[in-house]
Parts: sequence; C-alpha cells; structure tokens
Amino acid sequence: MPTPEQTLHVNGVDLAARTSGDPAAPAVLLISGAEATMDWWDEEFVARLANGGRYVVRYDTRDTGRSTTWPVGAPGYTQADLVADAIGVLDALRIRAAHVVGISMGGAIAQRLCVGHPDRVATLTLIATGPDGRGGPGHPGLPPMTDELAKWFEHPAGEPDWTDRESVVAHFVAAEHAFAGTIPVDEESLRRTAGRAFDRSPVPAAAGNHRLIEGGTPVRDRLGAIAAPTLVLHGTEDPFLPYAHGEALAREIPGARLVPLPGMGHQMPPREVWNTALSAILTHTARA
Repeated sequence: MPTPEQTLHVNGVDLAARTSGDPAAPAVLLISGAEATMDWWDEEFVARLANGGRYVVRYDTRDTGRSTTWPVGAPGYTQADLVADAIGVLDALRIRAAHVVGISMGGAIAQRLCVGHPDRVATLTLIATGPDGRGGPGHPGLPPMTDELAKWFEHPAGEPDWTDRESVVAHFVAAEHAFAGTIPVDEESLRRTAGRAFDRSPVPAAAGNHRLIEGGTPVRDRLGAIAAPTLVLHGTEDPFLPYAHGEALAREIPGARLVPLPGMGHQMPPREVWNTALSAILTHTARA
C-alpha cells in the first residue's frame, strides 16, 4: 500500500511525494512528463512495481499538484531546477541511488540527471522520450511529429476553464486522443485520473508553465558517456516523438536496450502494454 502523501522541502520549494513498497527494497524514482501530477502514474501500475520488490517514489514536479506553484505564465525556474529537485527528493528520503524512470519531459530530466549525477542513478529507464527529451529542428535526422498532430496544434480546442473540473477533464481527454496511438483510449480511467489531478491542484493552470521553461544546454552529445544500464520503452505509434526517437536513444546510449510498446502513442503506458513494460522494468532494475 502507498504511504500517505508527504511534503518534502527541497531547494527552497515544497514537493508533494508518495512512496509505495518496502523502504529497504531497491528504490525506483518515477519522474512525470510535462504538466502531469504524480497521479498519472496509475495506482495499479505502481502497486505492481512495489509488489515486484521495489520501493517506488513519485512526486509532483513544480507547478503541478500540491507542489509549489508560480504565477501562470511566469515560471521562476528552469529544467536544471527540475533536475536538482529529483536529486532533492532522493536526498530527503535518504536514498543514495535510485533506478530512475522518466517519461516524456521526465525522460529529459532523467537524461540530465544521469549525465550530471551518475552516482545517483543505478539504472535508467526512458519512456516516450528522445535525445534531450525533445523533437523538432534541434534533432537533425529524427522525424518530426506526425502531420495529424501538427494540425491539431495548429487548431487546438483552446484553453479550458481552469476553474471548472469538467472543463479541465474534457481538455485532458481531448489531448489524450490527439497523442494516443492505435490502442483505444480508456476514457473512464482517464477521466478518473484527470479528475483526481484537478482535485489535488490548487492552481491547475500553473502546470502549463512547463511549456515555457528554459530547457538548458542539450546533452545529446554526452549520451555516449552514460554508464548506467539503460532501458528504452517507446510506443510504436508515437505521433509526437515517432519511434525513431527511441531508436536513437538506444543507439546513442552505450548498451541500451530498446523494447517497443506496440500501438502505444505519446502517453502513459496504457493497460494493454503493462505486461511488457512492467516485466521489462522489473527485469532491468534487478540488474544493479
């Protein structure tokens, strides 16, 4: 069972966190993607990791959930601060090194954590991310987002009423459909998660600040120095960072293993790929 939510005082901010499993077991640090509270790590997914003999740690990044927020549109921090926060969470929980699992923007944070603080990373798992965690013109040789998703960005549905729960939930449901692959979206589960995230967020709109923060110096040219055993999990139907981005990570990080997640898009792993993803993570994190 997960422990009650706690507040960690880290780098001058408050970060909400939860742990699951035996504190004496190997620690797994889950780092969420942009705009995502820790609620997006499904409770059953986390429980299966914990039941596999892992001490699972998740937390709300700045501007999400019950962690410290900045004025909407004016984040007072950079991605380097988010990397420092991940270290701060480990320090606050007295974890010397963790098996670090990052998804999307969380994968970018995980890469920088591994490059800058290799002694704190027992193994690295990167989900739905690419070199530096980004796509676009900054990554020559890698494909851009699909035309369909680009059109969605050109004609978005608009900002929801961030004070209205149903409006925010509907916004997340629409985004999930845009970013999903060929696996059908589980709207019922998604609505529960989005509603829980809304209920835990005093300022839901602040999460959009993640789109505005400075990404920092690219680390793609340093991926070859990563010594931590690395697992890359990537959806075969990712419309935002197509599968070639996962292939690039696996190619550029020495010894990395790439596991495709069939039908998955740019999203938290849907239930249909859990057996593959969880088995791979548990096997991978048993290595060190």
